[in-house]
Amino acid sequence: MNIEKAFAITLKEVRNQKKLSQESLAFASNLDRTYISLLERGKRQPTLTSFFFISKALDMSLVELMTILEMKIKEDN
Repeated sequence: MNIEKAFAITLKEVRNQKKLSQESLAFASNLDRTYISLLERGKRQPTLTSFFFISKALDMSLVELMTILEMKIKEDN
């Protein structure tokens, strides 16, 4: 699985687990809702800044979110 797809799946799964809409995640992370949608569809890659803001909006550390992402990539290999 490529990184974009793994991030897309991870972001959507974590957001749903936290019971957040794309709109509420976008507002909490100070990002546009359409950008969140593009990330969740694997059409865009997050910048480091976006990754940081998203992790904070999800009430997670960068390390926690990255660990979930790494596990998602490994389980596909």
